[in-house]
Amino acid sequence: MPAFSRILVANRGAVAARVLRALAEMKIPSVAIYSDADAGAPYLGLAGETVHVGPAPARESYLNQDAIISAIKQTGADAVHPGYGFLSENASFAERVHGAGAHFVGPSLRWIDDMGHKAKARGLATRYGLPVGRGSGVLSREKDTILSAAASIGYPVLVKPAGGGGGIGMLPARTPDELIGAVERAAALCERAFGTADVYLERFVERPRHVEFQILGDRHGNVAHLFERDCSVQRRYQKMIEEAPAPAASRERIAATAASLAGKLAVAGYDNIGTVEMLMDADGDLAFLEMNTRLQVEHGVTEEITGVDLVRAQIRSAAGDRLADILPHPITMRGHAIEARVYAEDPRRFFPSPGKLTVFRPPAAQGVRIETGYCEGRDVTPHYDPMIAKVIVHRPTRESARAALIDALGAFPIQGVKTNIPTLLAVLGSEEFQAGRPHTELVAEIVARMR
Repeated sequence: MPAFSRILVANRGAVAARVLRALAEMKIPSVAIYSDADAGAPYLGLAGETVHVGPAPARESYLNQDAIISAIKQTGADAVHPGYGFLSENASFAERVHGAGAHFVGPSLRWIDDMGHKAKARGLATRYGLPVGRGSGVLSREKDTILSAAASIGYPVLVKPAGGGGGIGMLPARTPDELIGAVERAAALCERAFGTADVYLERFVERPRHVEFQILGDRHGNVAHLFERDCSVQRRYQKMIEEAPAPAASRERIAATAASLAGKLAVAGYDNIGTVEMLMDADGDLAFLEMNTRLQVEHGVTEEITGVDLVRAQIRSAAGDRLADILPHPITMRGHAIEARVYAEDPRRFFPSPGKLTVFRPPAAQGVRIETGYCEGRDVTPHYDPMIAKVIVHRPTRESARAALIDALGAFPIQGVKTNIPTLLAVLGSEEFQAGRPHTELVAEIVARMR
């Protein structure tokens, strides 16, 4: 492949560590950036070079485009891997990277731009023939127009941000009276978080499952799928437990959907890593939710069941390699993988719990994979997402994977901050999860039982 000479990792924490590890294995020189809060972080030692980009607040460091572009020029990096979060789906940043003479490790700018605006993405999904649930375009601020849009969809509805994700600004409304207030609150939240107050409506599906499909394309018109993940276990619309393959689902229907997505995206010209997220209702019908044009937090479970290193595959695709040279033929699935996200937060109210990790000892059992950017003695600051580790297990069966993950979490002592491990264990031990019936309201229901 036409290898990159140096790749700058424009991120922090677990994903920075993950990408830096892949670059070392590929023997590609690397650059890591860091803020004041991350000075001395353990993963920085994996990088060939490090550059300080600003104070702890993300807007002054990891979202500071000027500082990162300066680091690209300073180090002579000819590619940038954005990780996930921060600027990973920011089309203007990708364009500036190209303007600085470097490659953006991700899909073409038009895909980042089109799919980054969730309301626009719904329209494109319809055009590409993907199944799309009832929803609206971007809402105006006129009360009558808002109410008319909701009436055409049918209550309950969900108010969603057009320009961002992560659960921010997602508010349900079951009546017209609730709707107007929800739109106002969501727009204000989105303005602060994403710089745009654009919101839209979707039909609110009660207790759905969240199923997503891993896609990889190349620059030569080829697209493949690497099966699906179930990410239904969430709190406040943010994922906590992910697994692959999706449990208790129709393999024929899932396989057909995956193949159809790959075929349609190939025709449309998708050209790097991506994930199509969908909601599954009680009848097993799938409807487009959004498409993320980046590496996912939960990519590890797909890697475990397929044996494909998605970070390396993503980089090779960006460098111009063909899928035929990147992926095995055929791509096969073996066993079952489950990931738990460990957050520094109150296990019931889910408020962040910053502090010093006075004890932080990840389990070292065989077959347990830990992804983290922390070590004992480091501070968990309030400036970033409170996820401090991902614990991933892979076993021949779902039940053996579930049991192994329970053992691994139980053998993960953490002190100095509160964590969500008690909630993770409660979910993994619940009747619903054991039976392969996760849904997006499961965590809320289990926390209510715990009180």
